[in-house]
Amino acid sequence: MWRFGPANVSAATNMPATPAARAAFSYPSFRLFQSARFLSVTAAEMQSVAVGWQLYDLTRRPLDLGLAGLVQFLPGILLVPWTGRTADRVRRERIVRYCFFCAMLCNWLLLLLGLTHQVTANNLYFVLLLSGLVRAFTGPASQALGPLLVQKEHFPNAVAWGSSIFQAATIIGPTLGGVVYAVTQSPLPVYAAAAGGFLLAWLLVGFVRPVVEQLPSGGRGLKDLLGGFHCVWQRRVILAAISLDLFAVLLGGAVALLPIYAKEILGVGPWGFGLLRSAPGVGAVSVAITLAFAPQLRNAGLVMLACVTGFGAATILFGLSKSFGISLMALLLVGATDMVSVIVRGTVVQLSTPDAMRGRVSSVNMLFIGASNELGQFESGVVAQWLGVVPSVVFGGLGSILVVLVWALLFPELRRIDRLTDVRDHA
Repeated sequence: MWRFGPANVSAATNMPATPAARAAFSYPSFRLFQSARFLSVTAAEMQSVAVGWQLYDLTRRPLDLGLAGLVQFLPGILLVPWTGRTADRVRRERIVRYCFFCAMLCNWLLLLLGLTHQVTANNLYFVLLLSGLVRAFTGPASQALGPLLVQKEHFPNAVAWGSSIFQAATIIGPTLGGVVYAVTQSPLPVYAAAAGGFLLAWLLVGFVRPVVEQLPSGGRGLKDLLGGFHCVWQRRVILAAISLDLFAVLLGGAVALLPIYAKEILGVGPWGFGLLRSAPGVGAVSVAITLAFAPQLRNAGLVMLACVTGFGAATILFGLSKSFGISLMALLLVGATDMVSVIVRGTVVQLSTPDAMRGRVSSVNMLFIGASNELGQFESGVVAQWLGVVPSVVFGGLGSILVVLVWALLFPELRRIDRLTDVRDHA
């Protein structure tokens, strides 16, 4: 699966001759890019586990875990017009490669802070801010690069496999980071390993060659700069898909509070924290692989709405649980239900967007994703500081279910999505 040789191509059609379930892997650059993405996400998750545990050890305040999410989100929201236009004007694979190198430097900085005994909450926030700046450019370029690595008819399959690989990294990264932290009783080996992962990812992306030509973006001025927002607003199905994810995960995210659950509610320590962080990824990758091998999803919009409802219910179960086993099961369900939304949204957004606009639309999409994740961490930290940890998670899950009911009424276009391959680029 991970060989980097030439694809098996049919001379009659000039298309990859491979079973439909593995069509995306017939493209060498897809394999290279996904290998690099696996390494980079694993490294980022290891860094996240180490910083989260180190920060909570320093301050013992839920609010500080929320602030960690906020400082990573700020660069994305402030720079969204420029990050998107950059992805439409500069070779996307080149942007991703530069960003992986910068992410490696951030981990070296964390390592240097530890070696020189300069670790403070403010210093950790500063490095997280730099990491957020890197991610602000990586996200749009990486998303917009995806449709250029395979032919259009194979893109839903590429999204399913790409999501599987991403989630596999979210399983391995936190587990590995938690185990290394627990064994060494230090975050420094974790940061060193994360830096190595980003270095390998940087090297691999240097060999990526898109099979579909990136179309130039020739516009200038404010209208061009804000074109992604205009495109999303004009295509209601894109607006519906990304805003549903925004508000459901913004309210229902419990990841920021996992150090508190691991330390104070479940009493499982760093290794347990790593397993809790990995559990959503296990559920997600199981669903993603199933969808990659299954026949094409029908009634995708209704399935997406039902799964986001399940996401809220699983969040409530996790919030109320005091059993490590039940908590792991609830987080497995959180990841499994969320993955359906990820695949449907990812396919709808990319195939409904002209290539010359994909960078800017992807930057808006990443803004929404960042708001749901990092800003959601901040929201969880604030509410937990005011009301307590368990009420914060439970009320968030109830809020996610309410969002589904409202969106089902506001956006009938979302309910009417059937086959994902029927979604069209309206350029």
